[in-house]
Amino acid sequence: MNDEPVKMPMYLKWSQILLGIAVFFFILYVGQEILIPLVFAGMIAILLNPVVLFLCRKKIPRVIAILISLIVTMLLITALFYFFISQISLFSESFPLFKQKFLAFFNDSERWVARTFNISRWKVDAWVKKTQSQGLDNGTEAIGKTVGTIGGILTTFVIMPVYVFMMIYYKPLLLEFISKLFPKGHHATVVEVLTETKGLIQRYLLGLLIEALLVALLNSVALFILDIPYAILLGVIGALLNVIPYIGGVVAVALPMLLALATRQPVSALYVLIAYLIVQFIDNNFFVPKIVASKVKINALISIIVVLVGNALWGIPGMFLSIPLTAIIKVICDRIEPLEPFGFLLGDNQPDITKQVFVVRRRSRPDSKK
Repeated sequence: MNDEPVKMPMYLKWSQILLGIAVFFFILYVGQEILIPLVFAGMIAILLNPVVLFLCRKKIPRVIAILISLIVTMLLITALFYFFISQISLFSESFPLFKQKFLAFFNDSERWVARTFNISRWKVDAWVKKTQSQGLDNGTEAIGKTVGTIGGILTTFVIMPVYVFMMIYYKPLLLEFISKLFPKGHHATVVEVLTETKGLIQRYLLGLLIEALLVALLNSVALFILDIPYAILLGVIGALLNVIPYIGGVVAVALPMLLALATRQPVSALYVLIAYLIVQFIDNNFFVPKIVASKVKINALISIIVVLVGNALWGIPGMFLSIPLTAIIKVICDRIEPLEPFGFLLGDNQPDITKQVFVVRRRSRPDSKK
């Protein structure tokens, strides 16, 4: 009897891999309502774990320590929500005035387009009415989605503390479960992966928080100098949107520019753009390399791809979670020998451009004449 393992053809092996990836992403998409709160709760639990350990070293019972850390975290999040709600309520009171000024600016722009490009006014009006009707339809749909999103956020806000408490409380059980999944010969690798993943998430989230605070401060100061209304609110919103790599910064600058067009001279929008470009330059060249990028080694190409994939699967939460989850995948790939090429692909270690990548050996041809 031949006991040699059967070698699987390459096309069949890759077919199984692609099928497994497709099933994996399908499960992520279908189970997003369950998985998103769990992933966020897991990251928060990892972030709060050092606080719980510190309180336990102070002779505080473990359950009480978990509750204290959770209550403080929830109070901070509630204070942030209260700030947003109060600022948005003030903004809503001034919204009719902003709307009137914006419509006046829009009409002036419409006349300028018709005069500059020699287009009849009725064609421009027809296009505007068509756009407005489509905007109303899309707006109704957007309102429905927004209401659903807010409902989902409130539900998550209620259930996530329960998840976090359970994950921290049952941490020994979860670690014991992971140890039983792998043979003892692989425990050293498992410990390395878990330790590096824990440190990566903790440092990444703290770095992201520090970066967001610095960007919010710079945005608010710039808008305050330019005399843009609600400078602090727009600055904080811009910093939160900036957390979403590459895409959030574009949306962040659009909001104050629109407000500048509606309330100030058109040139103010240009000043806002210049101010935000300066802030982005400082952020990308000083804050990110020193605070965030040193914690997560993912190259720009992969970052953009995973952000778009995260948006397609989980929306805005997916865009935020895409980078840390990809960094965790890289940690796993770097520790498993067959997956090391994929870990190298995800990283940002650019090889020497002069290095010869492929070693081609010339085949010796038999002599035609002997």
